[in-house]
Amino acid sequence: MLGLTKKDFTLFMVVLAMVALAPFILNPFPQGSSLAQMFNAGYPDLMQRFVIFGILVIGFNILFGLTGYLSFGHAAFLGVGSYSAVWMFKLLGMNVIPGILLSMVVAGIFALAIGYVSLRRSGIYFSILTLAFAQMSYNLAYSVLGNPTSNFNLTNGETGLQLLLTDPRVLGQSTTADGSLPVTNFFGIAMRDSYELRLGDWLFTFNAGYYLCGIIMLISFYISIRIFRSPFGMMLRAVKSNQQRMNYTGLNTKPYTLAAFVISGIYAGLAGGLLSSMDPLAGAERMHWTASGEIVIMAILGGVGTLIGPILGAGFNEYFKNILSKINDGVLHQWLGFLPDGVEDFLVTIIHPFVGKGWHLTLGLLFMVVIIFLPGGLVEGGKRLGRMIFGNPKRSTAEAEADAAEQRNTAAE
Repeated sequence: MLGLTKKDFTLFMVVLAMVALAPFILNPFPQGSSLAQMFNAGYPDLMQRFVIFGILVIGFNILFGLTGYLSFGHAAFLGVGSYSAVWMFKLLGMNVIPGILLSMVVAGIFALAIGYVSLRRSGIYFSILTLAFAQMSYNLAYSVLGNPTSNFNLTNGETGLQLLLTDPRVLGQSTTADGSLPVTNFFGIAMRDSYELRLGDWLFTFNAGYYLCGIIMLISFYISIRIFRSPFGMMLRAVKSNQQRMNYTGLNTKPYTLAAFVISGIYAGLAGGLLSSMDPLAGAERMHWTASGEIVIMAILGGVGTLIGPILGAGFNEYFKNILSKINDGVLHQWLGFLPDGVEDFLVTIIHPFVGKGWHLTLGLLFMVVIIFLPGGLVEGGKRLGRMIFGNPKRSTAEAEADAAEQRNTAAE
């Protein structure tokens, strides 16, 4: 089905169900309850970030998961994609499709240039080169190309690139009837349009922008599966396994690694374009080295080299970032109010550095726990849990050979 093996098609349908039912899955508690305020995550902007960062990490996984080349500069492509989309909204119109396409093209060209230089080295030297290029890009966007007093202001510096009423928008409206800025849309469907469904005490929001991002993520995930199962993907795995031995056989591996780098950069540009399509603002902070580090963390959290791992890692990171940043001393006192006053105040003092503005510390500790106890990420955790619940049934030789033959046939197609 769709050129996928039975196992891959099942995985694709699971991701499809997750995307379609996200408003229900992410709102487990009734609206207005204290638990809903803390743990519900079915807000349009947050759901959009789930799928957009899923796309970003899916692309990063094609490079890191298949070739083993660890890039610490992928945020540069995310930022370039964001700036490209905003410029398209300023000059052409508010339809998101041209902006997204331009983001992918510009990010792909940028990745080609950086990859051509960086892939002359491997290992830690490759990682340092990508980090250096990303920081140069950040500084260019923050200062050199972002001086508001200059005639060559591409990024608008620390303020960020924003839409203005004076922008030409040659194929669209510069202003609306009431004199305000127009909103991004998909052939007339505004990205902020939402439909609310109330079932008892529960309120579910279905946002147009989220479902557009979700559809694009599903397409990106499908392409990722095809790459993983293709001869090209097998060649990338061989590079990760022993690139030196492949070079000794006379095979030039650089075109394969460069292609993987460019594809990964295009995915990042697509994610940047979608971020700007949902909120037409681009800032240099998206290109900072900390943003690149967060991409690496999300990939490792989910499971490097797995298909669904990037989606799980991105969702885990964004969900807990949202929860931990909302917890303050007032919430802690509310939760611990049943304790004696002295004990309550003591526990609030202990927990305070790990929540609110200190959410990075808790997320870092969670990352350490995953690295130490689940080196394969959340995917490995899911497999262990499945074996605990359902056991570990042995597969027959015939079943294993049938699966291998099906994968070979899919790759040949």
